[in-house]
Amino acid sequence: MVQIYSPALSLPVDGSLELLAPAKNADYGIAAISHGADAVYIGGPAFGARATAGNSVQDIERLCHYAHGYGAQVFVALNTILSDQELQQADQLIRQLYQAGADALIVQDMGILQLDLPPIALHASTQTDNRTPEKVAFLEQVGFSQVVLARELSLEQIRAIAAKVKTRLEFFIHGALCVSYSGLCNLSHAYSKRSANRGECSQMCRLPCNLKTREGETLAENQHLLSLKDNNQTDNLEALIQAGIRSFKIEGRLKDLSYVKNVTAHYRQQLDAIMARHSGLQPASHGHCEYTFTPNPDKSFNRGKTDYFVNQRHGGLNDFRTPKYLGQSAGRVSRIGKDWLEINRDGAEAGELHNGDGLCYFTIDFAKAVHSDAKLNGLRVNRAEGDRVWLAGAVPGDLRVGVELFRNLDHDFENLLGKESSKRLVDVDLRLFDTDAGLGLAISDSYGNTADVMVAFERQPANDPQKASQHLQSGLAKLGGTRYRARNIEIATSQAWFVPAAVLNGLRREAVDALEQVRREHYQRPQPWPRDPDAIFPQKYLSYLGNVNNASAKAFYEQHGVIKIEPSYEQNQLLEDTPLMITKHCLRYSFNMCPKEHPELKAEPMLLEVGNDTLKLVFDCLKCEMLVVGNNKL
Repeated sequence: MVQIYSPALSLPVDGSLELLAPAKNADYGIAAISHGADAVYIGGPAFGARATAGNSVQDIERLCHYAHGYGAQVFVALNTILSDQELQQADQLIRQLYQAGADALIVQDMGILQLDLPPIALHASTQTDNRTPEKVAFLEQVGFSQVVLARELSLEQIRAIAAKVKTRLEFFIHGALCVSYSGLCNLSHAYSKRSANRGECSQMCRLPCNLKTREGETLAENQHLLSLKDNNQTDNLEALIQAGIRSFKIEGRLKDLSYVKNVTAHYRQQLDAIMARHSGLQPASHGHCEYTFTPNPDKSFNRGKTDYFVNQRHGGLNDFRTPKYLGQSAGRVSRIGKDWLEINRDGAEAGELHNGDGLCYFTIDFAKAVHSDAKLNGLRVNRAEGDRVWLAGAVPGDLRVGVELFRNLDHDFENLLGKESSKRLVDVDLRLFDTDAGLGLAISDSYGNTADVMVAFERQPANDPQKASQHLQSGLAKLGGTRYRARNIEIATSQAWFVPAAVLNGLRREAVDALEQVRREHYQRPQPWPRDPDAIFPQKYLSYLGNVNNASAKAFYEQHGVIKIEPSYEQNQLLEDTPLMITKHCLRYSFNMCPKEHPELKAEPMLLEVGNDTLKLVFDCLKCEMLVVGNNKL
């Protein structure tokens, strides 16, 4: 017999902090939750902003089943712009995703709001260019319960938005940075017909470029001038919480599994430490993680780290040398043999080297070369002993004494992450008690969920009460293979009974199963927010940057007061020179030529050569923005 008591799960909105991790597929999502994520975001079979990271509805259902067991959520990215025909397909897909258990949709195309949607929560993708209080307030009014803010915002701007809205605010805290404002980049479509707004960005911004003045003077050659370092907000988490952020998003639906595990665990520990200092804050899901490794995001793929514009504009946003992963400094070459190197590791970040580690180095010292043809070459350590490493082959001829080495693969660390590297456990209390027919066991978690199970059993006093009590305690504590960990065990029987192991084990298993049923039956998906059909969009005119790609999206904006609407860039109606990218990253600033800092200079345009193509850079100093101008090449 099973008796169940459980209130609906209800967590305070204002104090609930959500760590949101990427899921390339269901297994990656499960790993992210096991390593501490409160929610994961994943692409469905179609219409996600990472076209190569799609998943079946069946796999999303499997992920939802696992996530909901921890009170964690699954958000499905449906954040591309759609054609009229695709909207019909999306309608059917959304219903399937809702039936599969998805908690929310991440949306860019407002045409989706014109569909007859099931009661599923909507999140506004960062692709909708969410930078102002007015824009975010409008999105709240039309039904978005969570809004992903632009990465470029400062703490001051975030506070201004949070003061105007009640919708939950989400912010990217780690991973790759798009150099353009999200949703305002058409560079890829213009030159390759691969639209970033449709999940197919060609990452033209990661290519090497030449920078020239309007007069033809070369300022930089063969450098990655539009490639930014990666986002890392570790030091700003508490400030972001105070500013109003409640969902902390890790980028990386195309990253490998070790990245997901390591970075998720890192931010789980960081947020837990903050919550331990502030009693009004709590995690958005259940359980605590135990790791077999020490999380360190510097050991996973990154292009260096920056906190971008959170603390206003400053230097260090970019590393023009390479868009690849350098890793941590391993020191400088001090001696070279036929197949070995000695390394001076003074000041090195990487620590002790291991057999199988990967190293890399530049063939030219960037500090001595403005116009650089440097290449990034790699080495594999065969054997490491102290400061000497032996390579699998001969030392490359372009490696010299004094060259800095970087470790971009920590073999031992990756081995740890390649195994089971975390357990996520929910604490429970157990109480064994007498019943008229035998024994009962109550099990409860910290979230108000309780289940009682009973077994008919002819009780017999134990010959050795102390030993019997120890047997009961240890038997009830055996929760291995489940998501639970015994916090308190109370033996509340009238006396110590002799209980065979088979009876005790069966009672414990039945209690765990009953609690699982309780938790799943009373899991509540977030509800969609009400919509105001009379809400007014903060602009009367939408250019091609509004990304209106179908009749339903156009009707949506017209309904909300927009008078003039241009079709999206993807409609290929703009053939003249036009801004293909708008970015807060400024090459004038990077090359110490900012007119705000040097009033004697003018904000004259520059030229950016990417392969055989030349783009014009125009500087809007009033907005502190750079516009990359070109035309539709195809």
